Amino acid sequence: MWRFLWMLGLIAADAVVLADDWPRFRGPTGMGQTSERGLPTRWNADRNENVVWKASLPGASDQNRLDQNQSSPVVWGDAVLITTSFWPAGRPVHEFPEHHVARYRASDGRLMWDVQIEPGPWKLSDLRGGYTAPTPTVDGERVYVVFGSAVLAALDFDGRVVWRHEFPDFQAFDVAIAGSPVVDGKQVLVLCDKSQQKGVISAFDGKTGALHWQQKRPGVTFAHSTPVIATIHGKRQILVSASNALQGLNLADGSVAWWVNTPGDVCSPVLAADVIYSDSGRGGPGVIVEPGGAGDLTATHIKFRVAQIPEGLSSPVAVEHLLYRLHNPAVLKCFDLQTGAALYSTRLEGVSVASSPVATPEGRVYFGSAGKTYVVQAGPQFTLLETNDLGDPGPASMAVSGGRLFFKGKQFLFCIGSTP
Repeated sequence: MWRFLWMLGLIAADAVVLADDWPRFRGPTGMGQTSERGLPTRWNADRNENVVWKASLPGASDQNRLDQNQSSPVVWGDAVLITTSFWPAGRPVHEFPEHHVARYRASDGRLMWDVQIEPGPWKLSDLRGGYTAPTPTVDGERVYVVFGSAVLAALDFDGRVVWRHEFPDFQAFDVAIAGSPVVDGKQVLVLCDKSQQKGVISAFDGKTGALHWQQKRPGVTFAHSTPVIATIHGKRQILVSASNALQGLNLADGSVAWWVNTPGDVCSPVLAADVIYSDSGRGGPGVIVEPGGAGDLTATHIKFRVAQIPEGLSSPVAVEHLLYRLHNPAVLKCFDLQTGAALYSTRLEGVSVASSPVATPEGRVYFGSAGKTYVVQAGPQFTLLETNDLGDPGPASMAVSGGRLFFKGKQFLFCIGSTP
């Protein structure tokens, strides 16, 4: 039986919520793993097969211009929460789009509320990254959202804005703010790596928005990755794939405890089989690192180097010692984390390489989006279980909660579950 080693032994990603909740980007662990079994593997929108409900997203109209809206859904209890941005008909794209946070009812897809967030100070001149790359996070009392106009806001579950924070020095960002907020206990972590030695990681009080601590990050430049909180040798740390290094940060103040020199940028790191995997996402080599230690571990703790990984803006997922990585042009690769060997490479035609996969305890791995999704059985050889298509392709990653799958496309939010 497939077991997730992130739950055992030397290294464990922190899961501080119920298994039924999907509270942040890439789920409870931040690594795309769910403890739920028996999830549906087959669905079809045209035949309405296993489509429990479909709901329109805010701004989904032919008259409006949609942002890229890469952010993914999150789920807490019966609440499905999403963010979108769009320019209403007639509004030029050099102006701010509307920023929306919406709550849907997980049981039937009813829209409970749709709230606009006032944009922050940064008006994008380059829309490649867009205003809505970060995924919300939730702690049961608040919903925390980041938009690319350089604003962080907290809402309660009734849709009231409780507090907001505008990021300074916003001009120093690259084409977008893309890192998603991460909740740790009573604080919300936001990573803002940017140019001109103005990068910071900040911890805000979830209830009030007060700044708990902030650490400058002068050694890094543009990065768009979301951190992972993990326990290494009994000590909780923040793992970051930065622009030029895989880093372990101290959770108390965000200072750098150790690092390995390697390109990073977009992808979140993955912990499995007692090692950490990281690559850039923009194209470049990957590394398999033995954790532990302090300072520069480049010469001592890299176990294996993985040959060039082409661009793939999704993050990888692991099942036991097998690591799965999607990249352009719609290629899935499988690596052995214990040996560094490449086990197979295959094309998944039509798959979104921006959408991050999800793995289950049975070793089923879901690659896809509200467009095409491939369900693969984990193993050293490629085994395809099902291919599905909802017909609304987009870059968002799926969420899992209560035996159902949630997909956010460009026009619709879908709930997939076993139906009679």
